[in-house]
Amino acid sequence: MRVKILNSGGQRVRHIPLLLSALALSGLIAGCSTIYRSPSVSAGVSDAGKVRVVPVTPETVMVANRSPYAPKTLPSVFDLSGGSGSTASLRGTGPLPEAPSTQNGSRDGLRLDPPPQVNPGPYTIGIGDVLVLSTPSTQGTTGELSGLLAAQNSRNGYTVQDDGSINIPDVGRIRLVDLTVDEAEAQLFQRLVENQIDPTFSLEIAEFNSRRVSVGGAVGRPGLQPITLTRLTLGEALSEAGSVSVRDIDNTSVRIYRKGNVYQIPLEDLYARTELQNLNLIADDSVFVDSDYDLDRAERYFAQQIALRETVLEGRQTALQELNTAINLRRADLDERRDNFLQSIELDAIDRDYVYLSGEVRTQGRYPLPFNQNATLADALYGSGGGIAKETGDASEVYVLRASEDPREFGAVTAWHLDTRNAAQLTLAAQFELRDNDIIFIAENPVTRWGRTISQITPSLITTPVNAAVN
Repeated sequence: MRVKILNSGGQRVRHIPLLLSALALSGLIAGCSTIYRSPSVSAGVSDAGKVRVVPVTPETVMVANRSPYAPKTLPSVFDLSGGSGSTASLRGTGPLPEAPSTQNGSRDGLRLDPPPQVNPGPYTIGIGDVLVLSTPSTQGTTGELSGLLAAQNSRNGYTVQDDGSINIPDVGRIRLVDLTVDEAEAQLFQRLVENQIDPTFSLEIAEFNSRRVSVGGAVGRPGLQPITLTRLTLGEALSEAGSVSVRDIDNTSVRIYRKGNVYQIPLEDLYARTELQNLNLIADDSVFVDSDYDLDRAERYFAQQIALRETVLEGRQTALQELNTAINLRRADLDERRDNFLQSIELDAIDRDYVYLSGEVRTQGRYPLPFNQNATLADALYGSGGGIAKETGDASEVYVLRASEDPREFGAVTAWHLDTRNAAQLTLAAQFELRDNDIIFIAENPVTRWGRTISQITPSLITTPVNAAVN
């Protein structure tokens, strides 16, 4: 588009360059009030207050971090889980009835009532015992024997008769009952000497038939057991009878019948105590192993035990289902409360702490400080939306502006200056802790400042003369 400039007489003016220059200069002067001036940080005193620029070093980072600050905390609902604090519990089935015993009575009925320990003394010959007289042989095994030895060999010993005596040929009847072996040998010696028979002999008891103990009941081999020259104990008697043969030791007892009295020893106590096993038995004792174990009753008992166990398991299963339901309801309540909190944050209805990003950053705005922990300068610079604008930002001019909280320094600002052109300085950014209402400012680089000035001046050089000419 060509512009014609005429004078008052309608003639064309030819001094256009000079006119354009004048108009441009006037337009430039007139438009200076609208030119954008980039902000900067400088130390000194202004109308807003005192500004102090402090370079960020390891020492000054420690000073800056001493500023008191407590991060906002998340609500306690974020620390709870569905199972914590739940009122549900495994209540089970409650108390169950007592199970019946497998026996007629409990273990308490098997009282320990042992017989007194007795000392039977040396064995005495009794009715029915078989005695053997032995003499030394001087003529060999085929030699001729005296009448006494012939009678002995033919009868294989002498049995104590009902009157308590034995009958020896050529000697007669000799009463030996209730005598010990030594006393009987002395009695025989005296009678042999009186009958002018060689008294060289020895007396032995071949069969012990006068003193016996009966063992019966739940044993392997019930029967009679003789009392010999050695003492017969309760443990030995049971062992000779094939030991106890029962399936329920807890309800088995050993009863001893002695001279009209009944004594009782629970089998469990007998096995556990040695002194009970070493109780001496005397003639005519009766030992009976008693077990009232009832297999049918036992089967009923175990059937009921199984039923009770199933009842307990069913009760626990029901309690678990109730507990899971309670936990799910509580988890849903916690999730709803957390969602409400997050929605309140999105609606900016929660009091939070912020740091503000200004200057040559990728996106100017505010950076919310996290809950429950401190944030650093590196977190804000390299988080979402932060960071230095590569095309326009000056990496040597990174500031953290922090207003003083001291009322006596109202309006005072400390500008913590960080030069990030050296990548090693970035470690300081990761140590520098931010505080509420800090302002992170990044200055523009000189090239950007000059370019912006030119972009604002150049349109004025063109539009101002044109506007003047049109008007």
